[in-house]
Amino acid sequence: MKNTTTLERTAPPSGSGFLERVAIAVARWSERWFPDAYVFAAIAVAAVALGALAIGAPATQVAQTFGDGFWSLIPFTMQMAMIAITGYVVAVSTPASRLIAMLTRLPRSGRAAITFVALVSIVLSMFNWAISLIFSGLLARALARRGDLAMDYRAAGAAAYLGMGATWALGLSSAAAQLQANPASLPKAISDITGVLPFSQTIFLPQSMLMAAALAVVSLAIAWFSSPRDERVVSAADLGVDLSEAPMQAARAQRPGDWLEHSPLLTIVLVALGAGWLVHEFSSKDPLLAISNLNTYNFLFLMLGMLLHWRPYRFLQAVKASVPSVAGVLIQFPLYGGIAFMLTKAAAPGGEALSHVLAAFFVSVSSHMSFPAVMGAYSAILGFFVPSGGGKWIIEAPYVMQAASDLRVHLGWAVQVYNAAEALPNLINPFWMLPLLGVLGLRARDIVGFTFTQLIVHVPLVLILLTVLAGTLEFVPRTM
Repeated sequence: MKNTTTLERTAPPSGSGFLERVAIAVARWSERWFPDAYVFAAIAVAAVALGALAIGAPATQVAQTFGDGFWSLIPFTMQMAMIAITGYVVAVSTPASRLIAMLTRLPRSGRAAITFVALVSIVLSMFNWAISLIFSGLLARALARRGDLAMDYRAAGAAAYLGMGATWALGLSSAAAQLQANPASLPKAISDITGVLPFSQTIFLPQSMLMAAALAVVSLAIAWFSSPRDERVVSAADLGVDLSEAPMQAARAQRPGDWLEHSPLLTIVLVALGAGWLVHEFSSKDPLLAISNLNTYNFLFLMLGMLLHWRPYRFLQAVKASVPSVAGVLIQFPLYGGIAFMLTKAAAPGGEALSHVLAAFFVSVSSHMSFPAVMGAYSAILGFFVPSGGGKWIIEAPYVMQAASDLRVHLGWAVQVYNAAEALPNLINPFWMLPLLGVLGLRARDIVGFTFTQLIVHVPLVLILLTVLAGTLEFVPRTM
């Protein structure tokens, strides 16, 4: 059997369909020509600064607002980083590995295995996108080691990505919904327009849950029917992927000072204290209100990670391994904070800020009925260039939510319009694929043919659902 590396796979596999060829071409183009997401964030800073200057804002004011806003998102930046870190830590724990070993015994065919990976990815994404990405990738890899499954490794990789590409933004780790529900993290430029929007007005709306269920069912159906069979199956070996696992060396205490690192004693103390606080938090408040607090959400997963790794040494090793995945968040979010301030505070003497000018434009090209589709399409397109759910929301929210308020669109639903549409470009943008591709040993072009097939169905489905379901909701004025 030919051992072909993914770097050599510059052409679609023989017999591939038109959509797969187009998708692979898109992936190759973006891998070749797309710079790092930081570059797009920097371009956004320059574009907003030029826009503010174009409406007459003094250059000194533009520079001042950029500097004033630069560190305004520090709490939210840390919270977003912790979502990624704690999700990764939970996904790579020993109990998670044992669970994966049990789950690999369930599917009875390659097509069933691929659909099962998609189901796990989608379900986990509703709780934590990082857990979904890493756990599903490890599950796909483990299933590929089964000798009795004719499973296409590319399709399994795409299935592992479906949570990130279809439903994550409608779940608990939605950056936009979390930001809107947390007054301590919500920038004043946004809170002045929307007020605080609890989860009951965003991800826990019946309409939102219906949309998530519809996307899940459709995604699973596509994963099933698009899975290659028989001679079209491409295995991990065909792709040159080594599925062998490096043996885990159990580290031992080498000196007296190492003892506490390898003892569960401190973990037990910390988790016991954390569990006591969590019980009080959820028993003294509405559970939906409690989980909507980003600090509580991250605290819960952090304690779970400690418990699952049991020993501080293993826990710290997992944390160290997770840190590279948050580099983009740490360096880009200050830029988004500067953008938000320039959008809302830089203005010509006696004039309006750029956010109001943009909001007026959206109002002029939209109506109460068409706003969800217009905003959804805009957010999806922008998301391809600014692949950051939380950061992009900070950029969009000041003018998009002002337009929603002016058109009397349900503000919580406007957040969900953003969430559902923001996930769409993830299906073909390699940025968020990188952690998963590292686990799988693949390149974006190997899986994007399958994710693009999902995209062409999701786009019209999402825009139709956003428009139809918006008609079932009444406008609720801003609250604090």
